[in-house]
Amino acid sequence: MALELPLTETATLLQQSIQRYLTDHPRPDWTGLAELGLMAVGIPDEAGGVGGGAIERAAIMAELGPALAGSDWLAHNIAASLLARLAPDHGLLASLATGEARIALAFGDSGEVPLVAGAADADWLILAGTERTVLVAAEGAGLSRRKRALMDGTQAADLSVGGNLQVDSLLAEGAAAAAARQWAIDARNAALCAEAAGLMDRMVTDTAAYLQQRKQFGVAIATFQVLRHRLADMQMALLKAEGLTERAVLREGDETWAHAVSAAVVETIDAVRTVGEGAVQLHGGMGVTEELALGGQFKRGLAIAATLGPKSQHLARHAAAA
Repeated sequence: MALELPLTETATLLQQSIQRYLTDHPRPDWTGLAELGLMAVGIPDEAGGVGGGAIERAAIMAELGPALAGSDWLAHNIAASLLARLAPDHGLLASLATGEARIALAFGDSGEVPLVAGAADADWLILAGTERTVLVAAEGAGLSRRKRALMDGTQAADLSVGGNLQVDSLLAEGAAAAAARQWAIDARNAALCAEAAGLMDRMVTDTAAYLQQRKQFGVAIATFQVLRHRLADMQMALLKAEGLTERAVLREGDETWAHAVSAAVVETIDAVRTVGEGAVQLHGGMGVTEELALGGQFKRGLAIAATLGPKSQHLARHAAAA
């Protein structure tokens, strides 16, 4: 396991189910993940879900990461969890818990909102602005979307929100909306760090195995000191990112959460490049071919780093929260 977290019974069962499923389905689709019950995470029992929060989200993302299957699930989970927080009796939650309906979250409620993860195939969208949080139908009036395929193989959508937007539900206004938006950003970022940890753990493991298998001059190249040092640098970067990600996950809801999330983000952004570039280079030419999953994993890691935002912003936030 990439992260050492105090797993709940629900998280343990879900983690084990994902591991078994991925053995036979290395690239799972939406239907497969829904059959595992993953769409119900973050939605309370009384609304048809299984509950759960930061720990469950992180454990799932760390498992889905190497399979490049976490992006759409996370978009759905954060949006559904936010809806459950703001409107725990909303009638949509039951169909979201089964995966029959799909939802995504956009950080903006007017104008152009680019690259919204999960929005390409969503039935519903939560638009989280600084002054209001609203639920809208993805095909409703006043909203258009343009689907985009990204470099890491995931799908996103650019949204255009007009002044004639048809709002299904007003979920929050004013300070409550601002707080909801910030919760969603931090919860997503912590989960993306967990996904990156899963990706990097697999890249380090596969690279170490490759160095043992590949031979030059009749010996495994794992015996070459310079390559061992490079692998050690990758492992150290991974360990630092994992440790801070675990802290960010466990601190959700307390006064140090903002500090913890930004610290994890900064370390993860650096680690993704250190681990990804090291893995590709140590694999030689094979590292960038379609033959290995490594290339796709590195691209996804870079996409995660870009989504997390500029390091400078997180460093400033980290310092302010310290």
